[in-house]
Amino acid sequence: MLSAEKIKSIAIGLGADQCGIAGTDRFHGAPDGFRPTDIWIQCRSVIVFLKHMPYEVLHAGNPVVYTHTANILYDALDEIGINLCFELEKYGIRAIPVPTDVPYLAWDAENMHGKGILSMRHAAYNAGLGILGRNTLLINRDLGNMVYIGAILVGATIDADPIVTDLTCAADCNICIEACPVKALDGVTVNQQRCRKFSTLEHPRGWDIYTCSKCRQACPLSTGN
Repeated sequence: MLSAEKIKSIAIGLGADQCGIAGTDRFHGAPDGFRPTDIWIQCRSVIVFLKHMPYEVLHAGNPVVYTHTANILYDALDEIGINLCFELEKYGIRAIPVPTDVPYLAWDAENMHGKGILSMRHAAYNAGLGILGRNTLLINRDLGNMVYIGAILVGATIDADPIVTDLTCAADCNICIEACPVKALDGVTVNQQRCRKFSTLEHPRGWDIYTCSKCRQACPLSTGN
């Protein structure tokens, strides 16, 4: 069996910036149907990995830049995931990739509320890769909230990383909540209907353009330590 450190080293070699591991026991609080074992009954561990977005992308005057960069990161994370599965197969470890973004099945059209098959931000938290900020984004100690998240499910029990307990949002900080133009944040969750209507432009030619990242940009922990 490969060690946790060797597996994380392989993920880094495939292009991840950071990698962490969580056991399935840390997902008991997830909704029914959205736990790793709901996706794959043989799952025993979840390997989570990050790639960071260049910080200056947030300050581009044209929203196409942010959209383009985000799409590249989603594709890169999906590629890391499937290649990590192939690498683990060489050692007799079964694994399956989880879509970094789309597709997913759960969609409440009235409230424009969607759920990926696995919550990536909660998976990253469970794998010791950061905390969840009041803007609901993962905040990593080194990379701030400028991270995108990928994961694979593994049919083997691998040593899990400790959950981060010494990093928090400042007790009186509500900068991200106040920065949201449509008041979609309450410090715990996000009103997806308000957020999507304002932050996503459906272009007539069929693609989506992300037009707002103010909660990410305003956060004092955008770039980490």
